[in-house]
Amino acid sequence: MNQTDAVTVNQSIKSAGKYRWSICALLFFATTINYLDRQVLSLTWSDFIAPEFHWTNNDYGNITALFSIFYAVSLLFAGRFVDWLDTKKGFLWAIGIWSIGACLHAFCGIATSGIITGNWLVGFEGSKEIISGLSDTGKVINVSVTLFIFARFILAVGEAGNFPAAIKTTAEYFPKKDRAFSTSIFNAGATVGALAAPISIPFIAKSFGWEMAFIIIGALGFIWMGFWVFMYDKPERHKRVSAEELAYIQQDDIADSKLVGYVPETTSKVSFVECLKFKQTWAFAFGKFMTDGVWWFFLFWTPAYLSSVYHMDSTEAALPLFVLYMITLLSIIGGWLPTYFVEKKGMNPYEGRMRAMLIFAFFPLLALVAQPLGYISYWVPIIIIGIAGAAHQSWSANIFTTVGDMFPKKAIATITGIGGLAGGLGSTLINKGSGLLFDYTHKTFTTVNGQPFLEKFPQFVTQPIPETFFKELEKSGAVISDGINTGYMIIFSICAVCYLIGWVVMKTLVPKYSPITNL
Repeated sequence: MNQTDAVTVNQSIKSAGKYRWSICALLFFATTINYLDRQVLSLTWSDFIAPEFHWTNNDYGNITALFSIFYAVSLLFAGRFVDWLDTKKGFLWAIGIWSIGACLHAFCGIATSGIITGNWLVGFEGSKEIISGLSDTGKVINVSVTLFIFARFILAVGEAGNFPAAIKTTAEYFPKKDRAFSTSIFNAGATVGALAAPISIPFIAKSFGWEMAFIIIGALGFIWMGFWVFMYDKPERHKRVSAEELAYIQQDDIADSKLVGYVPETTSKVSFVECLKFKQTWAFAFGKFMTDGVWWFFLFWTPAYLSSVYHMDSTEAALPLFVLYMITLLSIIGGWLPTYFVEKKGMNPYEGRMRAMLIFAFFPLLALVAQPLGYISYWVPIIIIGIAGAAHQSWSANIFTTVGDMFPKKAIATITGIGGLAGGLGSTLINKGSGLLFDYTHKTFTTVNGQPFLEKFPQFVTQPIPETFFKELEKSGAVISDGINTGYMIIFSICAVCYLIGWVVMKTLVPKYSPITNL
């Protein structure tokens, strides 16, 4: 960008309006609702749903793992779907579908009683009474898990559209140097959703039933849709976007046009095969594969961790979970740091982003000591997980914007979907693996009064352990050393090193800024 262009942009900054931040606010609230909806199950299954349907850790692990698969595969097509329908319609379809899926969870109990006994015309309490009287618990488990998996499938298909649509919207409304910051703001909706969940969902479930928690939270998406219809349009034709603000938004078009070998962007559609030809695609996908599962593990399993290790119910865990996600709000700094490197250190956007991501990659290493130091107080792992979560969200905001740095706008949602698929596969592995590992260590390494659990209770070698079994043992005065701690230590250690591995591979594949101009 020459001096004349820089003066023009600076003048645009001073006189530009701020409507783009209203759009960013909409993206923030959509992401908040997105994470509230996916958190309802993790905050209700242990205290409310598992006792009703006789679930084990492995059952819950299967549900979360399959959700990750559904979400991952859906992301691949959601990106294409958003690019095809374009941003406005694509986002409306996405949030409408996931809101329906969120509400569907509430009716899994009624459907379970209906499928097993033929009694369909019952309310929530009626279905509970019917299920509690059934002796075939294995059938209750199989039917209920299958129904929840179906509801999670609908939720995943819709939720997959959120990030491709939001990243595409950010690329439409912000220049490259501001995209990490704007992305970190709307991505903070994930933290705020996770923050609001433990101080609302368990109390709704306790007061009105777990079913109403799904319905009330699920209905928020339908309200958001009304705001999106009236507030969003392309910036170049939006009545609320001034000419000065539009010039500021589109400043990169001037800079990119001066690059050697620049080819003006066309509106033709791009295919998956075309996108996979570029190392930039693989770098983004690998970074997502290595790190998305870490966030999802913390999101889905921290309530279970507090329950298993510290014996907290969902309402007792509300405060530590609230504090944990308050800490993750520090991730907004992650959007500002690359701007600092660009404006103060003279780096290009990609260099500044990768420098920031390297810094963020070191913070999750603290997870290595979360479990060993947990004997001091549950606040130690909570604070460490919060710091690791903040680092992840900072990393996430920046890895998303590397797509906008490198690819033309017409391909952003598609590339985001490819990376989302990779991230979802990583999440599937860690969620399924965690469920299996926790059940294994729970049985194998637990001792009761100093005696190995399976020696004392050999009937559980081939059977799941009811959640109430250990509570009854504790009431009888037994001294229990729970082997599940070993499982959490292993998973925390894996989570700690994922970011550095991801960064090294990304930097190896794309060592310097090289935008795609021939797609």
